[in-house]
Order: sequence, then structure tokens, then C-alpha cells
Amino acid sequence: MKLNSIKPAAGATKAGKRVGRGIGSGSGKTCGRGHKGQKSRSGGFHKVGFEGGQLPIHKRLPKYGFTSQMADTRAELCLYHLNAIDASDIDVAFLIDNGYVKRGVTKVKVINTGSIEKAVNLKGLQVTKGAQAAIEKAGGKVE
Repeated sequence: MKLNSIKPAAGATKAGKRVGRGIGSGSGKTCGRGHKGQKSRSGGFHKVGFEGGQLPIHKRLPKYGFTSQMADTRAELCLYHLNAIDASDIDVAFLIDNGYVKRGVTKVKVINTGSIEKAVNLKGLQVTKGAQAAIEKAGGKVE
């Protein structure tokens, strides 16, 4: 293989559009730029993000990003977290008191990640279908 023999695959490249080559070519005269206006002229451009004088989206959005207001009141636990807890009855208050979720959390959801070997009784927690099946298979129950 030589550098002067390297070519793109057949059909990978396309010939550039030849503009300004007469009316029969389909892009003659105005060369596909339409009539009049800033974009029809050579050198006619405006800065990236310019929206015709309307306040651009990058200025309309908050600088510090978006954080969900719900995120502070929600938490999730995996099955292997439940396995590590030394209690059989688990509710939101128990999880907060023992430091498994932070204060201010009102809803906790148990998700099907990992495995659970012991029986636990969950009260007032949301549970995914897969997690509920795993908990009931281990001898626990969800209320």
C-alpha cells in the first residue's frame, strides 16, 4: 500500500455543487442563494447564535444550569442496599434516621439492582416490578 494509491471507498465522496453555470444547471444566476438579503451577499454573515435581534437562547437560559426541585425530596435504593440493612421492617423514617437517605426525602423507590437474600417488609416505599418480585421471592413483602 502506498500513500499515493489511497482513495475513498466507491460512492463515499460526492462531487461539489457547481453553481453559477447558467440557467439550465438549476443553480445559475443567484447560485442557490435566493434574492436579496444578508445571506445572499458575499461576506454577509452574523455571529453564531444570532437570532435576528431576539434574545438568543444562550442568554435566555439560566447560567447555572437546571436542577430538579423534586430531586431533593426523592431517593432511590437498590436491592443490595436493602441486603446490607440490619432490620426487617423498613420505612422512610427508618432510612432517614439511620442515614441511608438524606433528610428532607419524602419518597424512596427501590430498584432492581443487585440481589437480596433476606426477607424484609417495606412500608410506604415505592418499588419497581422487578424489585418487588425479588423481594417476595426472598420471603419479604411490600405494603
